[in-house]
Amino acid sequence: MEEEPAPEPRPARRPPRPLYEEDYPALTLPPPRELVLAMAPERSSSIEERKIALFCDLENIALGVRDSSEVKKFDIGLVLERLLEKGKIIVKKAYCDWERYSEFKRPFHEAAIELIDIPQKYYSGKNSADIKMVVDAMDLCYSKEHLDTFVVMSGDSDFSPLVSKLKENNKYVIGVGVKGSSANLLISNCDEFIFYEDVWRDQQKLPQLDGLGKKHAEAFSLMIDAMQALIRENKDVLWGSMIKQTMQRKKPSFNEGYYGYSTFSELLEDAEKKNIIRLKKDQRSGSYIVTGFAGRR
Repeated sequence: MEEEPAPEPRPARRPPRPLYEEDYPALTLPPPRELVLAMAPERSSSIEERKIALFCDLENIALGVRDSSEVKKFDIGLVLERLLEKGKIIVKKAYCDWERYSEFKRPFHEAAIELIDIPQKYYSGKNSADIKMVVDAMDLCYSKEHLDTFVVMSGDSDFSPLVSKLKENNKYVIGVGVKGSSANLLISNCDEFIFYEDVWRDQQKLPQLDGLGKKHAEAFSLMIDAMQALIRENKDVLWGSMIKQTMQRKKPSFNEGYYGYSTFSELLEDAEKKNIIRLKKDQRSGSYIVTGFAGRR
């Protein structure tokens, strides 16, 4: 019987060659500078949204407005609209004896403000509303780190130590008060102070959009209000996306489709055709920039 030939030895396997970057050119990433340039320009211009806690000493504000020579009525809605230009209001509290200031109950309820009742007839000495307001503000300062902005709506100098303590804890403090009843100590201690008279005066200056339908006038009025808000916040470039974001912050239900526009760009184009604003297109992104108001104002 013949013997089968022995199998030929298999060739030894070569060790794998090291892999180099040129073997996978598709995986090569562009340098970081190119990645930055590839970003849409308006993304870098997005509005910084503050998280706001509002504390209102209503008695001080109401008495200040009563004694003011310029305004005779306090409208909490005007103040909230101005604060919404700065960010999202997370906490809203108002302190007073609500039996004495019952005429403010309805507008404050409609604005979703928590009413803290401090009946004055049961207390004597230091204003208990002030004490409760300070305690609540400091409690939120320590327990809610995401709140970065505190609004003290009062002109009382007794709140100056509260402002100092909030600033020590890295909080941005905005004061709101009436000129004649706001102490200089409090005004100078806040990071920013808004006088109610200025808010009221700005509202009276809003342009009248005559000759437009009700829906169009409403949309363009909100747009103009948003543009003025951005200008007050010292925004140098008014991107269309920034204006829409501010409009939605002021009116969360805003949708350009309700006003007959398929996109927000169409709304801006129509506003330019109606001689309300001036537009230009960014060459790199193709997005609209509002360069200012037209002659219709």
